[in-house]
Amino acid sequence: MKVRSWMGGFAVVGLFTAGSAFAAIDASRVGSEVNFNEEKTRIGLDARVGVGGLTGDGGELTAPGPLLGVTAGAQPWRNLGIEAGFEGQRLPINDNRISEGEALYRYNLGVLAKAGPLVLNEKLRPYVGAGVGMSYVNVTDGADGLYTNDIIEEVPLAAGLDYRFNQNLFAGARASYRVLFGTEFADTATGTGDTGGNLLNFAATVGGRF
Repeated sequence: MKVRSWMGGFAVVGLFTAGSAFAAIDASRVGSEVNFNEEKTRIGLDARVGVGGLTGDGGELTAPGPLLGVTAGAQPWRNLGIEAGFEGQRLPINDNRISEGEALYRYNLGVLAKAGPLVLNEKLRPYVGAGVGMSYVNVTDGADGLYTNDIIEEVPLAAGLDYRFNQNLFAGARASYRVLFGTEFADTATGTGDTGGNLLNFAATVGGRF
């Protein structure tokens, strides 16, 4: 938690610096160079359901749990897209010092850039992706003696496959590995004062473009 104030400062400085740099670029020239066509860019929504769990110290103290997510995405270029979404997940606590039924609830906001070609008559898109995100971990009341609420920075890495039924509807599957920073929710529970580990999730998606 101690590093977050100066990390926030760097983020603000970076945001304003990036904003000034982008403002200095001729947007129409960039669009023509990368074949961006605003009129043909379609926005979509998809719902995600899956399961996953923590690795490392966090994984030893919790069990895999279900997740639900909603994502808005766009495909500005043929082989490159971007998405932003919300994800919620319940991770049961697996600790004999804690009563049954207690859990960690993870609420995540993130953005992801995806790259991948259309194959098989432009029906199938395998892709890989990377992005940034942040999660709030909320501990149920019965576990707050050993576990604490936490804010975690994330770098999500993803690999998946989407199938387009037509121009509007698609379904797919995805595996994501999230590298976590600033994890402290189980520092007391570990006995070492250090919560390590990352997050591995698997999900199925269904959505549409309009």
